[in-house]
Amino acid sequence: MDRNKLTEIIIGCAIEVHKQLGPGLLESAYEECLSFELIRAGLQIERQKPVPVVYKDIKLDCGYRIDILVEKTVVIELKSVDALAPIHEAQILTYMKFAQKEIGLLINFNVTLIKNGIRRFVY
Repeated sequence: MDRNKLTEIIIGCAIEVHKQLGPGLLESAYEECLSFELIRAGLQIERQKPVPVVYKDIKLDCGYRIDILVEKTVVIELKSVDALAPIHEAQILTYMKFAQKEIGLLINFNVTLIKNGIRRFVY
């Protein structure tokens, strides 16, 4: 599937979750509901996928996890915070790098209008 179409479907699912739940819940609730919507849309997902840290060509398991990986292509990092910070952007870019994925979506559900909480990244 074209990666633009794929991210469009993912964003549509995030919009549906936000429309139903609104802001103010824990990240885990949004992860559960978004996972449901993605599967319902016919997409293959992996939740809490381990991401090893690569240091000097050695993969180290340090406990980092991608919130949701969609179609083995798109990294989704979910937040429920007052505002996205540069560290959140650094986090998703690092996950994309270590997982060797080109596309990532950083989604903050703790916003009034969900389109203001979505950032797309290309690595």
